[in-house]
Amino acid sequence: MGCSCFGASTVRQKRSDRQAHQPKQVEEGALSAKTKSFSYNELRAATNNFHRSNKIGRGGFGTVYKGILGNGTEVAVKTLSAESKQGVREFLTEIDTISNVKHPNLVELLGCCVHGPNQILVYEYLENNSIDRALLGSKRSIKLDWKQRSVICMGTARGLAYLHEELVPHIVHRDIKASNILLDKDFQPKIGDFGLAKLFPDDITHISTRIAGTTGYLAPEYVLGGQLTMKADVYSFGVLTLEIVSGKSSANTNYGGGQKLLVEWAWELYEEGKLLDLVDPELEDFREDEVLRYMKVALFCTQANASRRPAMSQVIQMLAKNVRLNEKELTAPGFFEDSREASGKPSKYKSSETSTSHQMSSVPITITQVVAR
Repeated sequence: MGCSCFGASTVRQKRSDRQAHQPKQVEEGALSAKTKSFSYNELRAATNNFHRSNKIGRGGFGTVYKGILGNGTEVAVKTLSAESKQGVREFLTEIDTISNVKHPNLVELLGCCVHGPNQILVYEYLENNSIDRALLGSKRSIKLDWKQRSVICMGTARGLAYLHEELVPHIVHRDIKASNILLDKDFQPKIGDFGLAKLFPDDITHISTRIAGTTGYLAPEYVLGGQLTMKADVYSFGVLTLEIVSGKSSANTNYGGGQKLLVEWAWELYEEGKLLDLVDPELEDFREDEVLRYMKVALFCTQANASRRPAMSQVIQMLAKNVRLNEKELTAPGFFEDSREASGKPSKYKSSETSTSHQMSSVPITITQVVAR
């Protein structure tokens, strides 16, 4: 995969063409040629020199710009952040792997570029932005009905099941959240940023989300022991599903008339038999039994004990009504509460009802073990 772009060198030394091009040949020699190589100048022109007016996203992995190539093709150009410690060969090897991952519910990687310290990925551009922009927050860009929302949930589940169970080797996404689920022109969901976690140290994915305020996606076992597994992805999917049904962000902590996270409020409503109160008021026409099923599946996904959460292939079956939900087996969710910004107090990890708290020495959080009512 010839993804290096070494254009426009400023080095003015007297060396032969053979010597000048030798490093490029070495880098490309061990790689396939399946992914397109973009030059830095080409991407700079496509994004108007990476102008801030073209910036469409920013996260732990880097900044994304909308670009238009010379042939008129719209693309999403992701400049990876400096925290990526991979060398060029390691970077290209990982990108070569990612480029071979194809699924209708995964964002397609079109190509890449390496230019000095710059590592850049080029993806297909998706017209309807990410779920957080389209659905969450006060400035919604799109009104999504229940059919569209259910399609988004199911499509995301299929994409994640493919990464977890069909792809070899399996990929744990490690950063499932609304800003990483993109919508195409037909509002079909596509998961972005899969496979990128390997390019960064462990603390660049979920730990960095504390700064961005997206700690609501954190699974209990990650906070307790730093383990990001497939079941941690399942937990994040459950939170995402609650966001899609409710139209509310998991980053907020003022639900249910008090300082409650979305997952915490959802469990409280479930125990009170009022789960439909969670549904987005803008949803006007929907089947109650179907919406309830999706929310209950989300609660199965967010159970505090990771071993009790279903695999993503099972989630698909549960959403599709192919299996009966055994609610007698459903236990309370776990959730992470980051209260430091608001109150200066230590963050808490809880799981709903009475609590036994332990202060962890390695991280400034409180873990609360909960017993369901």
